Amino acid sequence: MNNSNPIENGFRPIVGIDLGTTNSAIGYIYDRKPQILKTLKGERILPSVVLIDLEDNVVVGQDALDSLVAMPERTVAAVKRRMGSADLIHIAGRNLLPQEVSALILKELKKSVDDLYGEGEKEAVITVPSYFTDAQRRATKQAGELAGFFVERIINEPTAAALAYGLDNLKKDGYILVYDLGGGTFDVSVVELMSGILEVKASTGNNFLGGEDFDWRLVDWLAQKVIDEHNIDPKDDLRAKALLKHEAENIKIKLSSEESVQVVIPVVMVKDNQPIGLNTRIHRGEFINLIDDLLQGTIDLTQEVLKDADLSAADIDEILLVGGSTRIPRVFELISNLFGKNPKNDINPDETVALGAAVQAGLKSGVLSKSGLIATDVAPFSMGIAVMKEWGLSNFRPGGFAIIIPKNTTIPVTRSEEYTTTYDGQTSVSIEIYQGEHEWVKNNYKLGEFQLEGIPAANAGVEVIEVKFRYNLNGILEVNAKCISTGKDMTVTVQDALNRDSQKTLEDSMEKIKSLYHEEDKEIENFEDLDDIEEIFNLDDEEIDDEYTWESLTEEAKTHINDLNTLKNNMDERQQKQANKLILGLQEAIGDENEDSLQAIIEETIDFMIDLEL
Repeated sequence: MNNSNPIENGFRPIVGIDLGTTNSAIGYIYDRKPQILKTLKGERILPSVVLIDLEDNVVVGQDALDSLVAMPERTVAAVKRRMGSADLIHIAGRNLLPQEVSALILKELKKSVDDLYGEGEKEAVITVPSYFTDAQRRATKQAGELAGFFVERIINEPTAAALAYGLDNLKKDGYILVYDLGGGTFDVSVVELMSGILEVKASTGNNFLGGEDFDWRLVDWLAQKVIDEHNIDPKDDLRAKALLKHEAENIKIKLSSEESVQVVIPVVMVKDNQPIGLNTRIHRGEFINLIDDLLQGTIDLTQEVLKDADLSAADIDEILLVGGSTRIPRVFELISNLFGKNPKNDINPDETVALGAAVQAGLKSGVLSKSGLIATDVAPFSMGIAVMKEWGLSNFRPGGFAIIIPKNTTIPVTRSEEYTTTYDGQTSVSIEIYQGEHEWVKNNYKLGEFQLEGIPAANAGVEVIEVKFRYNLNGILEVNAKCISTGKDMTVTVQDALNRDSQKTLEDSMEKIKSLYHEEDKEIENFEDLDDIEEIFNLDDEEIDDEYTWESLTEEAKTHINDLNTLKNNMDERQQKQANKLILGLQEAIGDENEDSLQAIIEETIDFMIDLEL
């Protein structure tokens, strides 16, 4: 534990975390100021990349990023884009949910928190893009709890950036626009600062627009050069594709300060036992042409958020550029042209969100309670229920979306609306809850559903049902439906701080994460007697390694068998025959308890799946 512990009287260990697509960072309050907490390796930001190495160790950060090209099948990057989905991520023969991979990143960050404050559970404020859905927010909270944090609050990234700015500008009044272009997402918010009161007026964004997309445009450009010269597409080769992606990131960074970049890759891939290389030059203008439509998309959203806030570009007093992708000179140019003034360039775009999350943590813990800073946020989506909606000249059809809390409503908020029964003799109503902006619920995101029973039978339109929504700062939505004539009501919480609908699923995730870390390390933590610890280390090392290797190999083999059986439906006849042969080989090697044979067939299986890009 670090001896320079900055805990002040009454301060609870609570930190702010920016869990980013490309990089993550963690902030804390020291001397009533937000600070970046360095990793144990001294890094201010941590690459959001996870590697399970050849010895089945979990590696997070720069070392994992450096291994992305050499071991793409064992490495995962940009997992934030998959948050909220049930899609499994295949890594080193394992299948992990996106929140489980994110938990590994957060566990790495927690090491520095434990070093600062001591072992044990810590509270955390974690940031998300303002346009993250309910499912994405819940997955983020679950990742935090799987990593050992108590997730006190989820806040929007532009709001966090505004908090970092607001703490240093408490006496300023005016409108601030936060333009946040990160590795995988884009957010833009308008915030009003009034003598320390920070009020978000409007937010919007795109969860699939960021530096990753710029990189892939460059990958396509580089791949086309290889195709033109050698008549082979390097994107069909998993390792070549990873190599081009890595090179694209470097090119993008260099073009932020240089007008052109010479690209020299001696070996992109091998064809007919001959190395295929790439030697070309790309100019900044060519790069901008590749991505300018995406950048123009951010400007469209910026104009949209101004309209939502009922403001013009001339009304904005300060513009904050947040996120590493704002270093692209074209971004500065586009924003300057739109607003007729230059954005602030005295803030670190990679650290601002984490610092703002630390400010929110400080406000929550009480350390910054006397700062005079007060912040409000807005609902990122409209929320409402499914109703009968007028369709055509005189017809009605089910599935219309009735908004109860409009998008960009300041939270916390309570709103209610009254509806009536739709057919004669109706004694119950189904309350289907949605979030989104489309007039029909089928195009929105369903949050939940419940049934209100006991309505008196009457003619259609006679019985009145009041539906009340309460939405608080922690993103918890409570819905109440009440029959006015009888007073009978029902209340459900459809959006909780953590989705605990399946405790078994949560427990399974926890066990999966624990299994990724060496059991002998965990056993040592549980021994207090020195003799017990020595006894562990006096065990035969070869015996332990053999047992661990065989157990991990058989587990990996079983995972491959399941994967192959699942993927066979998408294979052609030849590939299916090869898959069946591999499945049989894996089963026989397990039955024979032949470690060498099992290792060989596993490697053959991995090569087969890499060739399929599965």
